[in-house]
Amino acid sequence: MTSLWLADRPAQALPPNPLDESNRTADVVVVGAGITGLITAVLLARAGRDVMVLEAYRPGAGATGNTTAKISLLQGSKMSKIVGRHGKGVAQRYVEGNLEGQEWLIQHCEAHGISVQREDAFTYAQSARGVPSARAELKACQAAGLPAEWVDDADVPFPFHGAVRLAHQAQFDPMPLLDSLIVELDERGGRLVQGVRVQRASGADDGLTLHVRTAEGHEFDVSTKQCVLATGIPILDRGGFFARVKPSRSYCMAYQVPGDITRGMYLSTDSPTRSVRYAPTPDGDRLIVGGAGHPVGRKKSPSKSLQELDEWAKEHYPGAVRTHYWSAQDYTPADQLPYVGPILPGHESIFVATGFDKWGMTNGTAAALALASRILGGRMDWAQAFASWSPHELSGIPTAVYYNLEVGFDLAKGWVTPITRIANRTPRSGGVVSGPPWALEARCVVDGVEHRVSPVCTHLGGIVNWNDSDQAWECPLHGSRFAPDGTLLEGPATRDLSAAD
Repeated sequence: MTSLWLADRPAQALPPNPLDESNRTADVVVVGAGITGLITAVLLARAGRDVMVLEAYRPGAGATGNTTAKISLLQGSKMSKIVGRHGKGVAQRYVEGNLEGQEWLIQHCEAHGISVQREDAFTYAQSARGVPSARAELKACQAAGLPAEWVDDADVPFPFHGAVRLAHQAQFDPMPLLDSLIVELDERGGRLVQGVRVQRASGADDGLTLHVRTAEGHEFDVSTKQCVLATGIPILDRGGFFARVKPSRSYCMAYQVPGDITRGMYLSTDSPTRSVRYAPTPDGDRLIVGGAGHPVGRKKSPSKSLQELDEWAKEHYPGAVRTHYWSAQDYTPADQLPYVGPILPGHESIFVATGFDKWGMTNGTAAALALASRILGGRMDWAQAFASWSPHELSGIPTAVYYNLEVGFDLAKGWVTPITRIANRTPRSGGVVSGPPWALEARCVVDGVEHRVSPVCTHLGGIVNWNDSDQAWECPLHGSRFAPDGTLLEGPATRDLSAAD
């Protein structure tokens, strides 16, 4: 399962111990080498700061390398949610931040010869029941200052009942962008260290110590004055951001399609969600279809929804042949606005960037601009719409309470349900959690190999469930994900699942 963007990239072995004792300090440490982390690092390096980027896997291994990579200010039905909850003033500042992020990205790509396709974006209704949501989005976009318009028809082969159109948006392959940022970071004296996972932090504004572990099991400390957590969801629990966002998993597939491929970027308002764009490749354009999303760890069989998505693509694009399949994780903030800023109010040593809600290309770049400016002593006027701590969060309290009621239910359910599976402890394929609460065990069979691990998530003790599409263990509490053998993949957890007793 590899995305179109990550496929065919040369594999590079990670060094067993990538940092010697003389190379373990920096002015700023950025954790995560995705779009937010690398742009933040480059901006700080341009200002003369000594910057180190720590990446647990490889650049783009998280959301950036598995996105649909739409650089769009029309973001599904996002604007109507923001206007409805916060009013047009906050929505206008959110748009200003996204616009600055979009312009920075496009200008950087143009300056470095990176291909960007300028296309119209559409938030469309698949049926009559989706029209009111699309109309509401049009009204909200116009209130926020976007020059959106309504169209009744489009040159598409799938059901279309009208849409909001925002002209001259953009899309691209994000990996050449990351490559250019890595080159510039190196040229400016910054360091990218791969295969290093940050597990905890200690200290305060007078200095931080980050405890890290390599894939080979080496452990050591890195010293820094300030730290930016650009990890999708913050890996440190202080600030409680794991309880303020809802993790979701969504899927994409790329196809070779005979004849013409739909131009423009499309996202439906009504369910099931359908996302459509094209992507140029050396072998011709590919169709990218996305959807089948679900809360992490809470879908009984994601593969069924994925099959429906595949059937939808082949129905509306006859002769389509799937070439790639991948998935990504995103985080929906309780108050619909990203959280960008200090991990705790008044503390300027650890910063976070999360809650991009599937729009990380513009939001992630805006977050990098806001964080770099703050660390360097400046500020962005629009950044208050992205604040990690702000009075506007009060509007998200009911949603956050609901999120955490769901978490409590899933926690209890996870510890009780496996008792009913004691007689089904060895699956022929896939995975199952079984046993009494004092002896829970997660077993899976992948490619004929059986794995046995503890199902207790190393974050806050939730019981993982099996994702039969991604072939991974997922925690339904806060979205931590693990490989079949228990190796940590992503999420707020910082340690692997332990071995089964």
